Amino acid sequence: MSTFQTALSGLKAASTDLQVMGNNIANANTVGFKQSNAQFADAYATAIAGTAPQYGQVGIGTSVQTVAQQFSQGNISATSNPLDIAINGSGFFQFNYNGATVYGRDGQFQLDKNGYIVDAAGGQLVGTPAVSGALTGGSGPLQITATSLAPKATTSATVALNLNASVTPPASGTPFNINDPTT
Repeated sequence: MSTFQTALSGLKAASTDLQVMGNNIANANTVGFKQSNAQFADAYATAIAGTAPQYGQVGIGTSVQTVAQQFSQGNISATSNPLDIAINGSGFFQFNYNGATVYGRDGQFQLDKNGYIVDAAGGQLVGTPAVSGALTGGSGPLQITATSLAPKATTSATVALNLNASVTPPASGTPFNINDPTT
């Protein structure tokens, strides 16, 4: 193999590495995205006759051995959606797409028209349902049912507050008026 081909193998490997890095940068703000890392291997010609394999091998370049997924912990940020969930550490969410099982790390969820917890593409979040805090058995698509409860009047309330000490108190005997902030 010529030195030109050796150099060309290095350029191909560098090009693949740039593509992987570009994909990582393009998806940096994608929720649940896990970066990739190109891993390389040395390429050797056959051993020179009469020498042991560990000595005398001639390098003929490099190649991309694999593009490995990195599953290290990413950033966790708070949202205003009470259904959003983050995975701390390793693990995946399980989704049901019309009977097909798919795994992912995007924890941005909403309810569909039937009350199932779904991801942006409509996959139903799979988990073990709980009733009154107790697990109910096998796993399946998680559904939140909207039930109405009979209203119940409040009989007491406890309030803890601090009054502004710099405010002048109202004159003694002044009746409270909801529309007058000075009373």
